[in-house]
Amino acid sequence: MEFVFRPTSTRRELEQILELQQKNLYINVSEEIKEKEGFVTVSHTYDILERMHRVFPHIVAKDGDKVVGYALCMHPIFADDIEVLRPMFAEITSTLPNHTPYMAMGQICIDADYRKKGIFRKLYETMKEMIQPQFSAIVTEVDVKNTRSLSAHYAVGFKDLKTYSSGGQDWKLIILW
Repeated sequence: MEFVFRPTSTRRELEQILELQQKNLYINVSEEIKEKEGFVTVSHTYDILERMHRVFPHIVAKDGDKVVGYALCMHPIFADDIEVLRPMFAEITSTLPNHTPYMAMGQICIDADYRKKGIFRKLYETMKEMIQPQFSAIVTEVDVKNTRSLSAHYAVGFKDLKTYSSGGQDWKLIILW
């Protein structure tokens, strides 16, 4: 199977990202799936997803016309736009050395039928290539209960910055240089 990895460019791709997000949203998956396959925490609106895209396009993995995976590029100018992510940006600000140019990875997700095919790794490789030289790091957070996601992030080279609590959850703030 040959996948294409590239920046988002159409309304339909953004819509497919939202569809895939809803399928994998923590409130829409069973406890067994959460533990075995992971989940996503944030539900975006089309408006915010499109505004983020205009500043810096997201990365998608496509199988033909179908989006089978995505990595959301969330420029730090959006730090106040999604309530649940405000604490993450505050932690980044208090943890990273001043003036470290970073891109926040707003969310990553792979369609269940396409997992374990290298898409996760390739999405991050593509994102890392695309953000350079403007940004030197990718920063994100993962719910400590999402062990599947944490393991996948560590496998592609992410390192812990810190663990913190917010909204009744514990989070790992992680970075990829």
